[in-house]
Amino acid sequence: MTDTLRERERGHEARYKLSEELRFKAQARRNRLLGLWAADRMGLAPEDAASYAKALVALNLERPGTDHVVAKVADDLRGAGVVAVSEAEIIAALERCYADALASLADEYPRALGQDHLQVGG
Repeated sequence: MTDTLRERERGHEARYKLSEELRFKAQARRNRLLGLWAADRMGLAPEDAASYAKALVALNLERPGTDHVVAKVADDLRGAGVVAVSEAEIIAALERCYADALASLADEYPRALGQDHLQVGG
């Protein structure tokens, strides 16, 4: 009986860990995609666009959440002279990027599971 309970507990822990890992990866990809979207509107060169996208990922690691990411993109767009993009458009782009990130991750799971994920049951 206790083995069954332990197995169920390990199963819940493994699902939680996988869920959190998926959320983390999706947010990082979302911010990278948003960075590429914004860089395109600013007319950045490909290598500068990649650097900008990485900076947005790093920003979210330092300060989790979307408000400061949206504010940075809005400020950067204004600073580059792109005034035609509203905050609502940035938020809509952020949501599209998140959906795209989740879709790309869905294609990778469960193959992307590391050795630290526990297979429970059959």
